Amino acid sequence: MSEISFHAVNARAPSRSLLLLRNASVVDRFVAVLLLPAVLMCLAVLLPIVLVLQGRPFLFASERMATPERAFMLLKIRTMSASQNPRCRVLGGDITSLVTPIGRVLRRFRLDELPQIFNVLKGDIRFIGPRPPLRRYVEAYPALYRKVLMSKPGITGLATVMLHRREERILSKCKSAQDSDRAYRLYCIAPKARLDLLYEQRRSIGHDLIILFWTFARLRKIRQRS
Repeated sequence: MSEISFHAVNARAPSRSLLLLRNASVVDRFVAVLLLPAVLMCLAVLLPIVLVLQGRPFLFASERMATPERAFMLLKIRTMSASQNPRCRVLGGDITSLVTPIGRVLRRFRLDELPQIFNVLKGDIRFIGPRPPLRRYVEAYPALYRKVLMSKPGITGLATVMLHRREERILSKCKSAQDSDRAYRLYCIAPKARLDLLYEQRRSIGHDLIILFWTFARLRKIRQRS
């Protein structure tokens, strides 16, 4: 398999203080506490619907990396067949058939990510930051992810709003686990890393608000097309 060349990725380490990162995490936890009642109500509504339509378990936990050394379990509502749910690979066209009908709806509107508010409360992730990567890619490209993961991972981020649909299109054409892995390495990792590093270099409250606006605008656009 060909290796990716990351020479085009801006490799400068983000120069942010630990105090700034801690303060941002405190703010995220405070906002998560405020949002928790609404999220719990949404989960209470979704729980019986999901259990009736696809059975147990309701939640799905998969390993992700918070730092190059520390892993955590990222929570989602399960959207795939319980007997064949792949935990440590990207979602390629070869396994989209495993996504349940209700799972497609949850994924389309990102409702499957509601349980990640508990990851925010635990301090695993923030609301905004690079999406937490799989261990296999962090171990394959340690120098790159050491820079990317200097920012705490998030539920949404610049790379997510800019490249999510592109990534879905690329991976949907893959017909095997090997094809999906190769496509992700060749066409997804480096572009996402560029935007993740750009976000860290220019991070501000204003930019975070813009990313949140883009995220909700994208979801609203999806809803209008449905």
